[in-house]
Amino acid sequence: MHTHVLIVGAGPTGLMLANQLARRGVRPLVIDRHSGPAQQTRAMAVHARTLEIYAKLGIADRAVALGQRGDAANMWAEGRRSARIPLGEIGQDLSPFPYVLMLGQDDNERILGERLRELGIHVQWNTELVALEQKSDRVDVELKQPDGSTRRVSAAWVAGCDGSHSAVRERCGVGFPGAPYEHTFFVADTTAVGSMTPNELNVYLWRDGFHLFFPMRGANRWRVIGILPKTLRNSDSVTFDDVAPSIVAEAGTGIHFRHCDWFSTYRIQHRSAERFRDGRCFLLGDAAHIHSPMGGQGMNTGLQDAYNLGWKLAAVVKDDAGPALLDSYAAERMPVAQRLLDSTDRAFTLIVSDSWVASLLRTRVIAKVAATAMRLQRMRRLAFRTLSQIGIAYRESGLSQSLAPLPEGAPQPGDRFPWLRLRLEAGGPVEDLYERLDDERFHLLSFGQRAETPPSAGDMLRAWSVPSDAANDEVLARAGIAQPSFYLLRPDGHVGLAGTRLDVDQISRYLAERVGWREPAAIAQVQHVRIGG
Repeated sequence: MHTHVLIVGAGPTGLMLANQLARRGVRPLVIDRHSGPAQQTRAMAVHARTLEIYAKLGIADRAVALGQRGDAANMWAEGRRSARIPLGEIGQDLSPFPYVLMLGQDDNERILGERLRELGIHVQWNTELVALEQKSDRVDVELKQPDGSTRRVSAAWVAGCDGSHSAVRERCGVGFPGAPYEHTFFVADTTAVGSMTPNELNVYLWRDGFHLFFPMRGANRWRVIGILPKTLRNSDSVTFDDVAPSIVAEAGTGIHFRHCDWFSTYRIQHRSAERFRDGRCFLLGDAAHIHSPMGGQGMNTGLQDAYNLGWKLAAVVKDDAGPALLDSYAAERMPVAQRLLDSTDRAFTLIVSDSWVASLLRTRVIAKVAATAMRLQRMRRLAFRTLSQIGIAYRESGLSQSLAPLPEGAPQPGDRFPWLRLRLEAGGPVEDLYERLDDERFHLLSFGQRAETPPSAGDMLRAWSVPSDAANDEVLARAGIAQPSFYLLRPDGHVGLAGTRLDVDQISRYLAERVGWREPAAIAQVQHVRIGG
């Protein structure tokens, strides 16, 4: 075996998977058919859940420093601002990153690539997968090298992170049903002034479509995305100067473009792979699903694909868990991708439709409905949880189990455990729970009772007894967490097992049967961190 894991594609998804494996002691082979990282890209938005993952990697501060915070989204119709969604205000108690970070895919790749090199892994550029054959115990592949020669490589597992034209997907014979949208879109990096709300996303809805203005680093810099005007849709050589007059005319807000640094046109498709796993091969990111840019979900979804698979694949490669654990990747991520595809397709179809009904909805109805909904606290929180992706849950997963009914509103098995600030030691300071919990093991959080772990868990499980005091009790009550209760968190922060009274035997059974965790041959000492109480 030449490598445990071959990662095909060094975009954000492939780099995230490589980082997750490398930091867990698995050294993947990473190849990419291109000559180097992306220089100019369309993906722009980095959401809260992605930044939470970046924080675990130690790169969140770097990303925030490079990007531009978007604390709100504004909707404009017929030249007037009709609604504002204050993301920072809504999400301040839901995530340590209550905003959308405007950071291009190229910058994300740069940060992830730097971190990967720090871990001793380097991408092999100009290297292309040209053949693939699966065996019972490995995958044999043929790689075309920079000098045109080929070499054979055997890998235990292959991860296809190689985009919408995935060679891994094609050579596995996995279908990619869907279709392109009929419209042609444009993207432009500009310097512009006008009535756009600074440092916030501005969405302009007009009778024939929409324009999105994303704030970028630097004074008056905006990335503009929209649909080509009807008069230009059949043209082969469109420039920004051709498009700019229609933007100014439709936005109706006195916009003046001073300069355009980059302009490109492109088509969008909506497709999803028939399966995300084929034997020893996995599909992630655009190789598995592509959809409209509504909500800026694409790149973030691929990054979460990699985060979901990363800890599981590392556990199997290191023989800490049985290979059945890998079945949960497709079982969990395919429904997420399908829901996203369905929701963005419906929204996108409405936004780009040429019908008079859609035109009326865009300019007269959508913004007013949004403005009314944002007055309701429940709808505001739902909007943030959806856009930020912190609301993604795996409640139907085989890794999600409840031992007793939990209160309505409480975190449920499969949910991302909420971001809380608690006193983790009796008499100690209030601390950020996310900062204290590493993502390289399971964590057992026990409330209103002492935490205990099965000896068979070894150092793969860390237990925390959270003390009861007035401040903690108030925080837990707001989160719907009862006392007594316990939550066993997976390495990715989602709840695996939950219940009321802690039962060590049930935890041991869950790890053995649900996760397939393999008991160490010898355990010198059980690592048990008991805080407070």
